[in-house]
Parts: sequence; structure tokens; C-alpha cells
Amino acid sequence: MDLDAVFHALADATRRAILERLVGGPASVSQLAEPFGSALPTIVKHLRVLQDAGLVESQKAGRVRTYQLVADALVGANDWVARQRRPQERQLDRLGEHLRAELSQRTDTPTRRHR
Repeated sequence: MDLDAVFHALADATRRAILERLVGGPASVSQLAEPFGSALPTIVKHLRVLQDAGLVESQKAGRVRTYQLVADALVGANDWVARQRRPQERQLDRLGEHLRAELSQRTDTPTRRHR
């Protein structure tokens, strides 16, 4: 999997919307183009980027080309994002532990009352 191609494909809102539509099942180019009001060649270019990234695949029956999601196509990108998130989560965990310890010390320390 080429992560650069996947993230490039996901960088465009139209392509993300196309992927979201394909979660519901296969669709023809004209069905995918319908909500955008774009010309078919524009949608075909977006689909080509998605296909080159390995996110969708197509089949042609007669004059109709149908696209569908590739199973587990986003696993590699998801794994990469998860690896980047882990160090940040550890830092937040340490911060949380520190704050709990500080709070515990404050509530355990008797306070003097001044009269």
C-alpha cells in the first residue's frame, strides 16, 4: 500500500464523499456524480485517484462502469494514524497521573485555619 497515494486521495472532500457513498454499496459513475452536480469527467478523475490509491475497484458491464470499495483498503492508513497517536496518548496519560497525584496531595494535606 502506498500511504502517500492513500492520503492524497483522502485529502479531497469530494473523494471522501465518494468513499462514504460507496460504504453503502457499489454505484455507477453517474450515481456517484449525481449529488455533486459535477461533469462526469470530473468524477471519473476523482475515481481514478481513488483507484490508483487502491481504495476502490471498478467493473464494467456494457456501457456502465460500477465502483465499489476495496475491502480493508484503509487498514494501512488507520494503522499509521494509530501509531502516531500512541505517543500523544502516553503523554496525556502521564499528565492525567500527575494531575491526580497533585489533587490527591492537596486533599490529603491538612489545612491550617487562621482565626
